[in-house]
Amino acid sequence: MEISNTSLLSEMQSMAQDAGVVPGNLTPTVPKADFGDFLTNAMDHVNGLQMQSNDLATRLELGDTRVSLGDAMIAKEKAGVAFEATVQVRNKLVEAYKDIMNMPV
Repeated sequence: MEISNTSLLSEMQSMAQDAGVVPGNLTPTVPKADFGDFLTNAMDHVNGLQMQSNDLATRLELGDTRVSLGDAMIAKEKAGVAFEATVQVRNKLVEAYKDIMNMPV
């Protein structure tokens, strides 16, 4: 299989656009939202998944026929995975903070 220069160049340009690099300029573009907004949105999403899971579990326990056991279990697992991922991100952030604080000035 032979790769032509034009297809390789177009693929590289496509990857650069996906990475946020403007052609001709090797610096990435400035993101529109800051890190705090990103974390807030992520926490709100995890909270929403947990609230949805609790709502489905409660409705199932009360005998709502529109909620299946499978739906409740899937929602519970999604909320659990999202929470565990959030805890891991928090742990990495705390570890990075400690590393930065221990750096000699």
